[in-house]
Amino acid sequence: MTILSKIRVLIVDDSLFFLKMLERGLASDPRIEVIGTAMDADEAEEKIRQLRPDVVTLDVEMPRLNGIDFLRRLMPRHPVPVIVVSSLPIRVLDALEAGAVDFVRKRDANSDQNALSFLTELRAKVKIASMARVRHKAPTAAPADPPPTPPPILKAGRPDMVIAMGASTGGTEAILQVVRNLPATTPGMLVVQHMPAGFTKMYAERLNGICKMRVVEATHRERVEPGKIIVAAGDYHLRLARDTLGYYVKSEQGPKVSGHCPSVDVLFESAAELTDGRSIGVLLTGMGADGAEGLLKMRRAGCYTIGQDKESSVVYGMPQVAYNIGAVARQLPLDHISGEMIRYLNSVR
Repeated sequence: MTILSKIRVLIVDDSLFFLKMLERGLASDPRIEVIGTAMDADEAEEKIRQLRPDVVTLDVEMPRLNGIDFLRRLMPRHPVPVIVVSSLPIRVLDALEAGAVDFVRKRDANSDQNALSFLTELRAKVKIASMARVRHKAPTAAPADPPPTPPPILKAGRPDMVIAMGASTGGTEAILQVVRNLPATTPGMLVVQHMPAGFTKMYAERLNGICKMRVVEATHRERVEPGKIIVAAGDYHLRLARDTLGYYVKSEQGPKVSGHCPSVDVLFESAAELTDGRSIGVLLTGMGADGAEGLLKMRRAGCYTIGQDKESSVVYGMPQVAYNIGAVARQLPLDHISGEMIRYLNSVR
């Protein structure tokens, strides 16, 4: 029997009460070893250098140097999987952009149920983060964004086509890389990113400020149109639907599917059923198997399917399962996916 080595975790939080709660909660898991704690950025960076943790949990609001600026300073020097802890969606999105691999929403620790739920989620995400591939981040002196690449050339709009995309851990930045330079004539896109309620609207707004396509959070019966990206709302499944006018979405609450709501499988299965093969399915980085079976159904229905490769994935879980079961027609590095989508759209009649 294989004995798994413990995941070595450093906790960074300026609240002694919260720090002790995290220490007890994480240490209660036999797979996790808390190797140290820190209460500010300087102490944290020194302990990261000395102790070489497998995962760091990071409070966003800290004295002197906040968690976002700390991440921007840390990643060029000591790339390490970081899980941020915050109740503020905007700070979480900033942290993910700065290099964090995941986040846990901070809850009111005065409630035993909230504390238990929070710690359960954190322990699960520590285990996922320990498998993440963390890439070197550009120093803060460099431009915040890389120079834009020329947008792919789409020969003609395809109002009859739909693009469905799903992701989880590492997905917020992966999705951005795929969609940021897609032309405004790109077919309507539906996106599921595993993210709780309250975060998806702000994520959609952030994408909308960057992309050439218009990006909105899903609302029930919203029309699917060329040039529009619809992001699944947290705690709501996103399904493609069709009427005499064309495609629209159903955004409805329901039980978790493949462990998630929204679920990528739910989206992909609806695309497989309704598009008569005239759609593209894209599965990006993420832990677990959500989306794999749905992507397989899309491929069997005649849709074109793309999976992110191992080397460019933060966590090669969901796309790996999809590839292994034969759901992926093309497996590609992240920076090749948008071009492949346009190539395919230009090739179909």
